[in-house]
Amino acid sequence: MTKHNDSTHEQDTTLTNRQGHPITNNQNLRTVGNRGPATLENYDFLEKMSHFDRERIPERVVHARGAGAHGYFETYGTVGDEPISKYTRAKVFQDRGKQTPVFVRFSTVIHGGHSPETLRDPRGFAVKFYTEDGNWDLVGNNLKIFFIRDALKFPDMIHAFKPDPITNIQNVERFFDFCASSPETFHMVTFVYSPWGIPANYRMMQGSGVNTYKWVNNEGKAVLVKYHWEPLQGIKNLTQKEAEEIQQKNFNHATQDLYDAIERGEFPEWELHVQIMEDGPHPELDFDPLDDTKLWPNDQFPWYPVGKMVLNKNPEDYFAEVEQATFGTGVLVDGLDFSDDKMLQGRTFSYSDTQRHRVGANYLQLPINAPKKRVATNQSGGQMMYKRDLAPGQNPHINYEPSMLNGLKEATQAGKEYTPYVEGNLVRESIDRQSNTKQAGETYRNFEQWERDELLENLIRDLAVCHMDIQNAMIALAEEADEEYGRLLKEGLHNARKDASASKPLGNTDGNQAPQDAVNKGHDAEPY
Repeated sequence: MTKHNDSTHEQDTTLTNRQGHPITNNQNLRTVGNRGPATLENYDFLEKMSHFDRERIPERVVHARGAGAHGYFETYGTVGDEPISKYTRAKVFQDRGKQTPVFVRFSTVIHGGHSPETLRDPRGFAVKFYTEDGNWDLVGNNLKIFFIRDALKFPDMIHAFKPDPITNIQNVERFFDFCASSPETFHMVTFVYSPWGIPANYRMMQGSGVNTYKWVNNEGKAVLVKYHWEPLQGIKNLTQKEAEEIQQKNFNHATQDLYDAIERGEFPEWELHVQIMEDGPHPELDFDPLDDTKLWPNDQFPWYPVGKMVLNKNPEDYFAEVEQATFGTGVLVDGLDFSDDKMLQGRTFSYSDTQRHRVGANYLQLPINAPKKRVATNQSGGQMMYKRDLAPGQNPHINYEPSMLNGLKEATQAGKEYTPYVEGNLVRESIDRQSNTKQAGETYRNFEQWERDELLENLIRDLAVCHMDIQNAMIALAEEADEEYGRLLKEGLHNARKDASASKPLGNTDGNQAPQDAVNKGHDAEPY
């Protein structure tokens, strides 16, 4: 490089543009005189501003607000007293003490990217395992069940829970209109309106795969499996009042808590537990094991610890790693498989499809999403492609398979393939053992008294402003779940104020008063 004087000499920290040109003046446009006008050939300005105009990618439709961290998963190699290979041949779980890199993204669900982290809402808990067989994504929530059991209803559910399309304000009557019309939601409503609907932070909340998956062993035998993450920091939830007090001070509190804990060296840990059930419909149960609105009773299906996850590194760049991180329920490795869970099968299309729209056709070439192993495909082209996935020695002219001209070859099946027998008429029907309220009653009775009180207070406050038909439908579901639950909800609604607005976040105490409060408390000012 030619030597320049000290004022222009390029150093390692010298600002450049994307073409690598050193920037000598980052303060002023090039203009005719110091007052302007500006000239068109301001290349550095045009590059800087045009990139700034494109700094955002489409926001996630759900789970837009999130935080993430890197770490590792360490397998125990066992299920109870048995080797894990009895149930699955997935390499990530074999060999006690083996560590697999992970990236985890926590999130809220309904609101936008800069919404408060104190809102009453499920929380996302998505883990990307960079295994030796390629990526495995375990995409779940903090709560172990879901509102619905059929993926066809998912867009309607999200539309009802998101802000009103006219006012752009979340509306509790829209929320309860959908829930009262969909009885299978009642168990999840019971959780969301209790303190479990507002985790204290991301470190102190549970995680769950929610869906039912399958494990497959080397002989091709499969079992049904549920995944549960248990925080070794303990579990903490907030009341509505506590959450609103925190929101007054910091609406990024959970992101800050996670980041600061890792910076301090207090690395959060979770133990991964599984529940296992023989594959099949299990007619002896009063629910279908593929129903996402149901818990598997742990007295019948014990929790077995199978490994531990530690998060020990914060992202170096939020956008590159957390915002562009992509997850999909279809991202499974050998030894892990899909069940017939209708929500899982719908999500498996939706998740990867939305990532191709949101991040681009080549989203898997980004470092945060790329597997940490060799990749060789016959896929090419698409926006932002920067390399072909060629194998060493591969004939670059051959981008198809099969070929006799040194193209890519199929892999050898590692273990016996799992081949379940399936028969039946094609129908459009709900699964039959619905039992929509039984587990909601069990959950209510398992709550501590303060959790029941908080649940009822929150429900009464929001349902009081809803149409009487919605109130009556929700009371009927509560009565069916538990006599006390239904009675206290009915009495509370009879005595509740009914003059508040439904346009407010779920459970919010006085959100409808905020606009007038701003007028009353605002200080007069003269124009200037």
